[in-house]
Amino acid sequence: MTGPQESASRDDGPRGTGPARAGTAPVRDTAVRDTAVRDTAVRDTAVRDTDPDRVVSALADADDRVVEGALRPKRLNELVGQTRVREQLSLVLEGAARRGRAPDHVLLSGPPGLGKTTLAMIIAAELGAPLRITSGPAIERAGDLAAILSTLTEGEVVFIDEIHRVARPAEELLYLAMEDFRVDVVIGKGPGATAIPLDIAPFTLVGATTRAGLLPAALRDRFGFTAHLDFYETAELGVIVRRSAGLLGVTLRDDGAEEIASRSRGTPRIANRLLRRVRDFAEVRGDGIVTRDCARAALELYEVDDSGLDRLDRAVLDALVRRFGGGPVGLATLAVAVGEEAETVEVVAEPFLVRAGLIARTPRGRVATPAAWQHLGLPLPRQAAWARLGGLGRGMLSDATLSDAGEEVTLFD
Repeated sequence: MTGPQESASRDDGPRGTGPARAGTAPVRDTAVRDTAVRDTAVRDTAVRDTDPDRVVSALADADDRVVEGALRPKRLNELVGQTRVREQLSLVLEGAARRGRAPDHVLLSGPPGLGKTTLAMIIAAELGAPLRITSGPAIERAGDLAAILSTLTEGEVVFIDEIHRVARPAEELLYLAMEDFRVDVVIGKGPGATAIPLDIAPFTLVGATTRAGLLPAALRDRFGFTAHLDFYETAELGVIVRRSAGLLGVTLRDDGAEEIASRSRGTPRIANRLLRRVRDFAEVRGDGIVTRDCARAALELYEVDDSGLDRLDRAVLDALVRRFGGGPVGLATLAVAVGEEAETVEVVAEPFLVRAGLIARTPRGRVATPAAWQHLGLPLPRQAAWARLGGLGRGMLSDATLSDAGEEVTLFD
């Protein structure tokens, strides 16, 4: 009879290539991962302290959680976008239903706000099974997880959000539960400790993470189905906005839906939040009908521009271009220039600016791409074209201009 830690160590081979011998767990890799998880927790806290005030934040606040409950699709055929994931998941669930068994465990990864929690609820609804919801930070000890698993009914779905932040002892207990539907409850301490095996009902675990790279291979390999959620296309967000408007009783014109969708950063949560802000504007300062002009006026008031950039994004971009000539410039210097903490700039503003092709990270620092000058309506200086950008931006911009002593010339033909 073995305790959960020893059982886990035998299965935890390097990257799933084979079992490791008992007592030879990769201690260094574990320490590195634990440090990364702690750093991630600190960064996530910084983001949550800063992001809720941003209308384009992908994180959910209390109001979002209340409204999202009414706006979430309940079935797979109601889900908009994520076509490949939807089809693959449909096969997994239908196959399990025909066999009369619980489906494989499911791991959902991707940026916040794309629908991981919604998919977990849909999985439970499609299976006709109860859903138990918890989160990684809430599971601090193995006993916390054992208390949840020991009370499950057969076929129940357990959803763990931010699964990469589950405590290490609980994580090792989870290995055995996922594979053998059994947990070892350790009674006592030291040499006299006894591990009592406890069988649990077959269940389906749905894990969600925004940091898939922080999951140990031993945990990741125990998921039978893994899906990565991508950002949504503008047309898909337009469908989501129109559906949400119908559920909220908002009179929305097609051009208004397109305007909101185009500024939503490819994220449904942001699209629904912008819709609510535009609705408020239309009801208070208009006739209650959301049109393109109404949406533009409302989002201008909330400082969200045509590309979805808000005040902080534009401040970072403006400082990089106007004050530092496009870079390269260090993160700490850039943060001082915009009056924010370095972590805030790196975690809150930079990801979208990089994804939008407006800035790039290089070994020498942050640099602005030609698209950044175009977004700010500025001509691209000749000395910043290739010497500083190192060739970045080709293909991003087809008609940028250079300025040299007041003369503008075409950069790309």
